[in-house]
Amino acid sequence: MPEGVDGFIALITSMGRRVFVTTDVIDLAKLDSPNEVYILQMVDNSSAAGGRGGGMGDRRVVKVYHYSCRNGDCVKVGESEDEAKIESLDLPYHATAFPIMLPDGREKLVSGVVDKELVASYRSVLGL
Repeated sequence: MPEGVDGFIALITSMGRRVFVTTDVIDLAKLDSPNEVYILQMVDNSSAAGGRGGGMGDRRVVKVYHYSCRNGDCVKVGESEDEAKIESLDLPYHATAFPIMLPDGREKLVSGVVDKELVASYRSVLGL
């Protein structure tokens, strides 16, 4: 996968269950303000309901991506599949529909939350 904003966009628009945890809203047409983004890759279930109420499925995180957006670009800081570290993360159960503005002005709805304290805790736990 390419690095930088193109890689970030590819990750946003690809299939799969992800939760975004950020320090600010994500507007890829305006990358001047600093923004840290953690993307939690969730287990993909093939069943529609996944065994949980509301069809939420398994909430287990299998991979975490970390991007830093500023100065006109989003740079991949790192990623982790370290199960012990991932299991110690506080999951954002308060995540809701979260709009990401793409560079062409289109909006992509994902699941996410703006939470500076949660971002700081992820940085501390993951070392990313």
